[in-house]
Amino acid sequence: MKLTSFYLILCFSIGILYPKSTVSTKEKNALLDLYHTTEGEKWNNPWDLNTPIETWKGITVEDNHIVGINLFRNNLSGTLPTSLGRLRYLRHLNLAFNNITGVLPKEIVKLENLTVLRLEMNRIKGELPDDIAQMKKLEIFSMFNNFLNGSIPEGFGELTNLKELNLSSNNLKGSIPKSLGNLTKLVALGLFENGLDGAIPAELGNLYKLKELVLANNQLGGEIPMEFAQLNNLRILQLQNNRFESYKGLRAMDTGQFLVFDTDDSSLRPKFNEIQLQRTRMADTKFEDVDNNE
Repeated sequence: MKLTSFYLILCFSIGILYPKSTVSTKEKNALLDLYHTTEGEKWNNPWDLNTPIETWKGITVEDNHIVGINLFRNNLSGTLPTSLGRLRYLRHLNLAFNNITGVLPKEIVKLENLTVLRLEMNRIKGELPDDIAQMKKLEIFSMFNNFLNGSIPEGFGELTNLKELNLSSNNLKGSIPKSLGNLTKLVALGLFENGLDGAIPAELGNLYKLKELVLANNQLGGEIPMEFAQLNNLRILQLQNNRFESYKGLRAMDTGQFLVFDTDDSSLRPKFNEIQLQRTRMADTKFEDVDNNE
């Protein structure tokens, strides 16, 4: 009798510590796919698959659904599974600073509740999805320092909630889409170190909230748009190592507004030296090594 009572108490205690997961099998299997395709056994913090999902490192569950995955700098290797697209309630996905390879699954666009997508500092190749516009709630899209190729999809211009878009240090080609001028909530735009060409769209002058614009190390040409004079909140502007024919658009700007400024036009530099600017590179300094969802 005493043994039976002890057994019941033990089972009850275990139930409190490890309640039965109510996450759907479909969502759980998507996580298991991620674990297996990225060599979960070798992660810095591997999951104990025998415990409830709510206890797995980096997983956030709300109302019985997976809403957050944060595996920042966790030694993920391998490819992303297509089943990630089944996590329809996911709001935050941070897999930055790992060794993920392969292509970005086209199913990623099914994550229509996603607000933050961080995949920077991996080895992901291939093209960005043409139907990226489906991800209407995105506020942060960061994939700098990968091996992306192809062009920047026009659909980014439909993601009007975007505050940060960073595609720096990839192998992207073609022109900067004019549609990016629709992103009036954008605070930071990074396209540093790609193979982008053509002129800078005048439509970027509509980005009134923009604080950081980094277009250096491309093959951009033509003139700097006069519309840049409208960017009164701009604090970081880097345009060096391109093929611009004229910098007239910059002369219409308030030189005192900048914290960081880089251009190949030497005639502009004395003006900025007067305010003793800090000569740093956004691509090296902006993205801090911080383990968080955003």
